Order: sequence, then C-alpha cells, then structure tokens
Amino acid sequence: MHSDERPAARVRPMTTEDRREVAELIDGVENFNPAEKECALELVDIYLGDPDQTDYAFAVASGEAPGIQAYICWGPVPLTRGTFDLYWIATRREARGRGFGRTLVGHAERAVASSGGRLLVAETSAKSSYRNTIEFYRSLGFEEASHIADFYDVGDDRLIFVKRLS
Repeated sequence: MHSDERPAARVRPMTTEDRREVAELIDGVENFNPAEKECALELVDIYLGDPDQTDYAFAVASGEAPGIQAYICWGPVPLTRGTFDLYWIATRREARGRGFGRTLVGHAERAVASSGGRLLVAETSAKSSYRNTIEFYRSLGFEEASHIADFYDVGDDRLIFVKRLS
C-alpha cells in the first residue's frame, strides 16, 4: 500500500486482552533497548493492573490487517498545570507510514485537551537511528524545545519536543 493510501485507523483504549500483542509490538521495535522495552511494558502493566490509576492513559490502533498495529501512552506531568508527557508511541514495522501513529497522537491530543491539558511533551534520542521519529514529531507540529548533549550516553543526545494545544 502506498503511504498516501492510508486505511482508516480504529482507535480504542487498551484492554487486558491486548497485553500480549502490545508486548510483541514493543519487543519488535528495533530502536528500543532492553531496558526501554522493560520500562514500556511496566507502564502497560500499571495501566492494566489498576483501573483507578490516573498517571497513564493508553490507546491502541488497528486497521484492515488483523491485530494491533500501534499503541500510545501519555499522562499528566506531576506538579504541573496542564502539561502532559507522551511517554511511548510505537508502530509495527510493516505498518509504519500508514497513519497509525498520526491518528494515535491526534487521539491523545484531543484527550489531553479535553482534560484541560495545554502542552504535550515528547522526548527522544538524537541518534541517527531516530531520524524518522524526529521527523514524525516535527510533521505533527511539535517544536524542538531542548537538546541536551550526551544525556542518555556519550554521543546519545536527548531531544525534547513540545506541542501547545491551547
């Protein structure tokens, strides 16, 4: 399928029945190191294990192909008024460029705005292997707000992107 022939993505909250598929999706992301994969799955388990928690929200996207094609996690930043972090977003390799990530970010933006959020923050590595991620955030209107050299490791800088929602 050509990238401009995007199927309609169906977005819904993540459920306990989705855990295995989301874990497989996370495991298949080549840019995530083992510690990042463990952290991402830990947040999934917090969300699924405590329906009353308010720190994290999750949504999944599916399309014409069977199964979950992408997921997103966001939540309020403690001690701020209206600032939310976009903690994780990932799309299956074979589904990239087909609008799933864009649809999920739009879903998160609307959810954040409807709960009084004004700022959505995303962080990523500046390594060349994250070039597509960086361009993805920029294409969605996120602006680079910070660049911290050698943050994650020597030669692995931290980029912080922000999008104002109001």
